[in-house]
Amino acid sequence: MAVKKHKPTSAGRRYVITSDFSNLTRKRPEKSLVSPIKKKGGRNNTGRITVRFRGGGHKRLYREVDFKRNRLDESAKVIALEYDPNRRARIALIEYQDKVKNYIIAPVELKVGQEVVSTRGDNVEIKIGNCMCLRNVPLGTMIHNIELEVGKGGKIVRSAGSSAQITAKEGNFAHVKLPSGEVRLINIACCATIGQVSNADWKEIKLGKAGRSAWLGRKSNVRGVAMNPVDHPHGGGEGKAGQGNPHPTTPWGKPTKGYKTRKPNRYSDKYIAKRRK
Repeated sequence: MAVKKHKPTSAGRRYVITSDFSNLTRKRPEKSLVSPIKKKGGRNNTGRITVRFRGGGHKRLYREVDFKRNRLDESAKVIALEYDPNRRARIALIEYQDKVKNYIIAPVELKVGQEVVSTRGDNVEIKIGNCMCLRNVPLGTMIHNIELEVGKGGKIVRSAGSSAQITAKEGNFAHVKLPSGEVRLINIACCATIGQVSNADWKEIKLGKAGRSAWLGRKSNVRGVAMNPVDHPHGGGEGKAGQGNPHPTTPWGKPTKGYKTRKPNRYSDKYIAKRRK
């Protein structure tokens, strides 16, 4: 994946950096694998705003991605690489021998025409796009779309450019180093897909103007110190006053700016071998 700079034909075009979509092989999604998305504008079922700064944006269709890969020991052929507006990663359209099609997260270096397979057995090739149990993955191999519970489908390491590595295996657990630096214990019967998630250059993208952010469904917002006291605890004051509050808070009074929000004694604490820094 690469990015593309543009000529400064206008102020909003001067600093724009966009994705280069030249490696995508299909523009329209598979009709049988899409469903409509009804926008909510950050509001709940009573109409109250529960997520701020959401609204507008281009209409989208949801691509139903197969995170479970539960058609075991069946070979599938990659027939297209596509753009998905709902995630940063690219997706691949695969077709099984019975003509059933599915979307999967596309890893780096996955090519059209390549065969991929998913299995929980031991006889599987360590190849980009193949899905297998952690017990069969060699140490140091890059993996993504990792299950946390057997058969529940991939839950973590699915964003563009991300990958994890198995650093050790002890008993029924593998020590998996996640992109955050955390080392987590995961059952070796859980499955993962070989390779790094595609579109690693997404972090180089620059929107260039507020309008492009609005196209993505993100409304403009300002800092708390720029608001009035009625709108935010940091608001008010004369001139360029600071937040004033020695304990910075959210608009609803909850501590922020470095405050730890992870609950103590979470069920998953026992599976964390090394915490992220």
